Amino acid sequence: MSITNTPFTKQQLLPQEEKLEVARKKSDLFIGIPKEISHQERRICLTPDAVNSLTYHGHRVMIEAGAGLSSSYSDKEYTEAGAEVTKDTKKVFSCPMILKVEPATTAEIEMMNPKTILISAIQIKTCKKCYFEALAKKKITAIAFEYIKDEDGSYPAVKSLSEIAGTASILIAAELMITNDFGKGLLFGNITGVPPTDVVILGAGTVGEFAAKTAIGLGASVKVFDNSITKLRRLQNNLNQRIFTSTIQPKALLKALRRCDVAIGAMRGIDRCPIIVTETMVEHMKNGAVIVDVSIDTGGCFETSEVTSHEKPTFIKNNVLHYCVPNIPSRYSKTASLSISNIISPYLMHIADKGGIETAIRFDKGLKNGIYMYHGILTNSAIGDWFDLPNNDINLLVF
Repeated sequence: MSITNTPFTKQQLLPQEEKLEVARKKSDLFIGIPKEISHQERRICLTPDAVNSLTYHGHRVMIEAGAGLSSSYSDKEYTEAGAEVTKDTKKVFSCPMILKVEPATTAEIEMMNPKTILISAIQIKTCKKCYFEALAKKKITAIAFEYIKDEDGSYPAVKSLSEIAGTASILIAAELMITNDFGKGLLFGNITGVPPTDVVILGAGTVGEFAAKTAIGLGASVKVFDNSITKLRRLQNNLNQRIFTSTIQPKALLKALRRCDVAIGAMRGIDRCPIIVTETMVEHMKNGAVIVDVSIDTGGCFETSEVTSHEKPTFIKNNVLHYCVPNIPSRYSKTASLSISNIISPYLMHIADKGGIETAIRFDKGLKNGIYMYHGILTNSAIGDWFDLPNNDINLLVF
């Protein structure tokens, strides 16, 4: 009798029972939304409609009293949407998941329970090393919504807030040009028989594109400068019309700045925004011209720019009016809150449907990209390099 060589045992060769996939259990979220305490921050992560959608699906939302007032949302609206409203800040921070617009302070992290999930902005330029050390100590999993990637590889939160900042920059400039102590008394619109207002925009990204759209919509003459031909070409195509575009050449830029009534700074850099316009160039601008430096968040692209606040937004230098307020979207808090809520709420539903954050990041690479702290382990190399902190690749921890 011949013996057949086989890698399987006799038991393994017998018919086996069928194994069906076990249905993944949905997770019930318990979300805490504290009141923002950062200076000039008026936004909130979830609108009452988004809260209503979450509570309808069986999730709990706890909001600190007054958290939505600066975005024109009352506590009553949140209560009617199914949220629990409380004045106890510690109670809100004891929730398993915390939603914030600004990064949490070290005092706020102290109030959190270990292994809490924190979803907020990160704003690496304003963070300190002790912030990440405090997160690590509590073994917190932290997600930065500006790092979350969409299916097309873009960053939806950054893009959305850039759209607001670009549109707002022109509306702010139009407001500053009315007749007041320093305004020129110019109307932005292209009135019959009156030459249009000249606008120079530095940067052809999302901010520059929406600034150009708004300026053109108001009837202004627009010139856009950027060193990327690809960005300039994309902007032309998105505007559906031909406007003046140019690479950044000092002679051409100076000529445009001399003639313009408004200059918008919308440049971006890797670490710091590059200074494109020198103080000498600003000196050659018209008396009463307006500069709105949207890039001030990362240092500003005008040499004369200095950080201002929403309370005192402007200053005059070389007879030119400067508006250099960081976080322009916060000025339009309700619009910005709606925008953030529209981005975050689908991800919250996705996390719940997948059974929790662990499974969700396995299935969603874009959401995984947003994680910079996983159970207290830093997973973002850029943050690690910036603050000289040890870090690990998220893909080696979650796969």
